[in-house]
Amino acid sequence: MTTRGDDDPATGHARALLRTATRYSAARCAALCLVSTAATGAGLLLPTALGRALDLLLAHAPATGWVLYCAGLVLLLALLDAAQTVLTGTVDARSTAWLRRRLTGHVLGVGPRAADRFGSGDLVARLVGNAAEAGTTPAARAALLAALAGPVGGVVALGLIDWRLAAVFLAGAPVLAFLLRAVARDTTESATRYQRAQGRIAAALAEAVEGFRTVRAAGTEGRETARVLRPLPGLSEAGHRMWRVQGRAAGQAVAVAPLLQLGVVAVAGVLLTRDRLSVGEVLAASRYAVLATGVGVLVGRLAGLARARAAARRLGEIRAEPATGFGERRLPDGPGRLELRGVTARRGGRPVLEAVDLVVPGGTTLAVVGRSGAGKSLLAALAGRLADPDAGEVLLDGVPLRDLPHDDLRRAVGYAFARPALLGGTVEQAIGLGLASPSPDRIREAAGTALADDFVRRLPAGYDTAVADAPRSGGESQRLGLARAFAHGGRLLILDDALSSLDTVTERRITDALLGDGPAGTRLLVAHRSATAACADAVAWLDGGRVRAVGRHEELWRLVEYRAVFAEGAEPARAGAGSEAEA
Repeated sequence: MTTRGDDDPATGHARALLRTATRYSAARCAALCLVSTAATGAGLLLPTALGRALDLLLAHAPATGWVLYCAGLVLLLALLDAAQTVLTGTVDARSTAWLRRRLTGHVLGVGPRAADRFGSGDLVARLVGNAAEAGTTPAARAALLAALAGPVGGVVALGLIDWRLAAVFLAGAPVLAFLLRAVARDTTESATRYQRAQGRIAAALAEAVEGFRTVRAAGTEGRETARVLRPLPGLSEAGHRMWRVQGRAAGQAVAVAPLLQLGVVAVAGVLLTRDRLSVGEVLAASRYAVLATGVGVLVGRLAGLARARAAARRLGEIRAEPATGFGERRLPDGPGRLELRGVTARRGGRPVLEAVDLVVPGGTTLAVVGRSGAGKSLLAALAGRLADPDAGEVLLDGVPLRDLPHDDLRRAVGYAFARPALLGGTVEQAIGLGLASPSPDRIREAAGTALADDFVRRLPAGYDTAVADAPRSGGESQRLGLARAFAHGGRLLILDDALSSLDTVTERRITDALLGDGPAGTRLLVAHRSATAACADAVAWLDGGRVRAVGRHEELWRLVEYRAVFAEGAEPARAGAGSEAEA
């Protein structure tokens, strides 16, 4: 993709998005352009027809044909206006849907980086509100030709009636041109500020909604409301500025346009007294003067295009964020050996992981432990390429994850999270998410391993219960997420704090099933309890973004700093048996 040299990437991507969206509805845009132009043409013919009919009536000559012609033009204008309304709505809806589909896919392709950069609330605001506003561009551009044809046609018609009428109008045309240019420039600037303020409010609102329990428990509803609405004065200022720009333009148009119209009518009246024009031609000239000064229509069109252009640029900022690329190397047969070589990852300019070297032999279980902020979840994300390191590489069975095709990588790596997003219409579909051909037996077996089968069967419709209608606790949601990971299979299973909401007995039973008859392959567990770490073949202890030690849980337990990670003073839990407090 090429962009103009003076453009930033977001503007270039915005232009490309709008071009492609226009091509997507090219047939409808062409039809809209034709219908709008035809309506403008009919509108330009009507004053001449009315003037001719008036002249015939004043001369007491037969005028029935011209009257019927005028009636036909009025009816045609009504039909074309209805068709224009339908086509505009259709093109707007199609373009908006295409933009949302394209940008949603891109956001998912970018992954967590998109939410880190823009924030989930601002992303939603862009994909919903800004996409709808940018989606009006193809239809507005298609109708702009007709909007321009009206004034141009009006001037030409005045010239055809008498050249002096056109000359009077053209004397004031530069003022109108300057007015339109100023409207487009000022509206774009104010619309950009307005949409940015909207995005900040949406981002703060999303954070507040996500943490509403914390807000209510702390009794800080008023303070949080004030935080969410803090950008509101900026939003109000930008909105008022935008409407002031359009109001000023409309006021200037109201001042300039009538003067031009009066000038045309005055010259036409003088020509009428000198028998250079007929009464009907004076009527036609007055109507053409109105069409020629149709600045109000153009101001509205240009203001809408300016707002759409500002919205499209915000979409272009998303598109400028590069999506994750994939390679073409095939994953060889192997036990699932995971290796991190010199991995460094930064977040917010701060190194979270630094020069991490770690090997997880195929078929073994590694528990990752560390204090909060040590980089455990980031390491889990890098291990399955939900994120890419800033330096170093991650390999699975000797192949760098960057070199694997998307489908091969996702088939090889399964995930379970602390707060799983249960997607799908029913519970069965949520567990089978991502499987090419999920079988009921496989799904129920995975649910049994995750100790979810019993409570799922107690739901109103069992596995056919809609996810939204399935009452469940945080631990039950985690078990469904674990069931999905177990059903996925693959040679590497990553549990990112996926046992945190389970009681210790359930966690131990799932851990025993996972390490016993559960899914085969390599397992990477982000662990917060010593009992979970004790069940693993080895423990990787993260401290300050580095791997401080790797070894058996019992060996590391001898270190005071390691015990402090779990905030326990008890004896180490031994492999195969938890401590009394945890049992």
